[in-house]
Amino acid sequence: MNDDLLRDTERFLHEQIPLTQTMGVKLESYDGEQLVVTAPLEPNHNHLGTAFGGSLSALTTLTGYAMLWLQLGDRNAHIVIRESNIRYKRPVRGMLRAVCLRPDEASLAAFKATFQSTGKAHIKLQVEIIHAEQICVVFEGDFVAIR
Repeated sequence: MNDDLLRDTERFLHEQIPLTQTMGVKLESYDGEQLVVTAPLEPNHNHLGTAFGGSLSALTTLTGYAMLWLQLGDRNAHIVIRESNIRYKRPVRGMLRAVCLRPDEASLAAFKATFQSTGKAHIKLQVEIIHAEQICVVFEGDFVAIR
């Protein structure tokens, strides 16, 4: 993946969603299949010194948003989340690291075709937060793109 595209996307998030700057969100990598988005624990911790649930929720939502933004490639589109479900399985005691796999080809093709013909489409994305090689958070979101 073009590193300039990742930096441009990160800059867009920081400009359009100020919370991402406060959280220290970074688009770490995207290899065409997997997007990794991180945020340091320091500005995102709770009273127990573990990651705050709201920060985990925000990071997973942002990671899905960024994945769809990268897949869509339409800078005039608006992306919103319609519905989400999140499970907090274990505490995160260090760097928040969210991983979103690219949707399968069939789902992505159907999404893009619908978006092209109607100007609106939705797709479900899954994001996991992994820490110390364990899945700590599992998120599923239904994202909508609107022209």
